[in-house]
Amino acid sequence: MEVILKKTFSKLGTEGDIVNVADGYARNYLVPTQIAVRSTERNRRMLEHEKKVLASLADKTRDAAEELARRFAEVTCTLKRRAGENDRLFGSVTSADIIAALVIELSVKIDRRDVQLQEPIKDLGIFTVPIQLHPDVTSDLKVVVVRE
Repeated sequence: MEVILKKTFSKLGTEGDIVNVADGYARNYLVPTQIAVRSTERNRRMLEHEKKVLASLADKTRDAAEELARRFAEVTCTLKRRAGENDRLFGSVTSADIIAALVIELSVKIDRRDVQLQEPIKDLGIFTVPIQLHPDVTSDLKVVVVRE
């Protein structure tokens, strides 16, 4: 029996794949647990429609990420911190601090895991911080840490 996978299933394939399985396996396990649906003409048309909708949505999110990347390229994020001698900070600047500054300057909220800061910033100066906005879109944000 041919079925269309609704979820990625390690033994059979990924979501949207049309696979051949034993009739009993499909009737007794895959269909009742909603892992798959029978492969009918109607279900295949629905699958194609869903793929088009998802592709359109993916394009829109990528375009939005590229627009946000252009905005990040134009902005300089300035953070004031107390520092001791040799321009060493008391504490450090983390991804959470950078996100808080972005919310204030651009009214943009991003996830802290999107800020690709290898290690916290512990010195005064100018730094370039990569931000992963989309799997295909990365932007560099200029961060300036100045003495308070």
